[in-house]
Amino acid sequence: MAHHETDVAIIGAGTAGLAAERSARQDGARTLLIDEAFRGTLCASTGCMPSKLLIAAANAAYHARGAGVFGVQVENVAIDGRGALERVRRERDEFVAATRASFEDLPAGTCITARARFANQNALSLDNGDTVSAKSIVIATGSYASIPKPFKGIGDYVLTNESVFEMQDLPASLAVVGGGAIGLELAQAMSRLGVDTVLFDHEDTLGGARDSDVQAAIVEIIGQELPLHLGVDIAVKKSNDRVQLSWSGASSGRREFDRVLVATGRPPAFEGLGLDTAGLELDEHGVPVFDRTTMQCGDAPIFIAGDANANAAVLHEASNEGSVAGHNAASYPSVEAHPRTVAFALTFTDPPLAILGESAGEHALTGCASYADQGRAKVDARAKGLVRLYAAAPHGRLTGAELFCPGADHMAHLLVHAIQRGETASDLLDMPFYHPTLEEGLKSALREICAATSAPLPSGRASDDPPGA
Repeated sequence: MAHHETDVAIIGAGTAGLAAERSARQDGARTLLIDEAFRGTLCASTGCMPSKLLIAAANAAYHARGAGVFGVQVENVAIDGRGALERVRRERDEFVAATRASFEDLPAGTCITARARFANQNALSLDNGDTVSAKSIVIATGSYASIPKPFKGIGDYVLTNESVFEMQDLPASLAVVGGGAIGLELAQAMSRLGVDTVLFDHEDTLGGARDSDVQAAIVEIIGQELPLHLGVDIAVKKSNDRVQLSWSGASSGRREFDRVLVATGRPPAFEGLGLDTAGLELDEHGVPVFDRTTMQCGDAPIFIAGDANANAAVLHEASNEGSVAGHNAASYPSVEAHPRTVAFALTFTDPPLAILGESAGEHALTGCASYADQGRAKVDARAKGLVRLYAAAPHGRLTGAELFCPGADHMAHLLVHAIQRGETASDLLDMPFYHPTLEEGLKSALREICAATSAPLPSGRASDDPPGA
């Protein structure tokens, strides 16, 4: 047993924790990074990267089957489930190894392998018997895959995003419970890989899209690839060597599946952390109340970043939050507010779904562009989906967007940068749009916003569409 004294103690060595440690150390603070296993980041191990590897395999199969539209005949598209999952794990393990290598670059004595528990606002007890005193503490414990109680009784038949990639082969059939980003991505991927997949959700919407037209497009397009049962309640039980799901509500039925993938949420990982001992104000979900611009919990010497605060569970936000938390933890009690970047979330379905910024309220100006007849999308045989842009009156300053269309993951960057810079629809229309590209499809939505403002439409190349744009 040993006692450690430090300036900043960080609990959790994921994306937010690593960013917090680096930021605090760069500000001259002594740091300790405490983690129970130092497995690597969630993104690399069970999140962003393995899911995208599976999606890449699924899209390869899907596009091979559809190549006939171009006069390219691909015979006998067969799925090697074992091979696909082996590649996912092999490439995933390389990403994980890269994140683990970053631990070795930290100064000697920085990392402590243990579980931490608050003793008070400036002290931690570790499960290895050690104790830690710190001027300030950063909570970066991440999140975990929640399994609702009814599904816990079916044992290994239930999968989460933390276990699905460990399967040795693809199941013949799969029920996906949850229509958020994880559920949507994995359901479509599994279906494209030949798994008989059905998606269920208690809500009647998918992916978090706010606009009713975008939402309708998601349901229609995803529903063309796999059955959707939305607005339903589910009961589950074992049935010999399978799982039986019964559902009722907007639709009803009963069916057996080989496996069930539960994607109903990832709450913060606070078990054993002793938040009650830390004396922090908690919200109705048991999450410490904190300032989004400083990451500080109340006026305590405690900061919280990443998935642990249940605010914006995406990697770039976790990294930014960790940097702010580390900086303020190092300078405490002097705390500096940092403006947040524009909200930005992507779901890597096909087509991708992007949700940016805010709608600007009931008086927002809006513009819509359909991709069902867009030139480049038709060339690529991907003509489907739409874009909804939001802007503030009276000048058409862009405030948000929802895109569910080909290239949305790339075009969203153009738009989120414009939103953060405070640009108007007219400003964007004054920029060059190359022909033929997917970006050209944005112009009709931008013009619709301009028409509702006092801003004149730009003349010349930005307004005159070539045929098929």
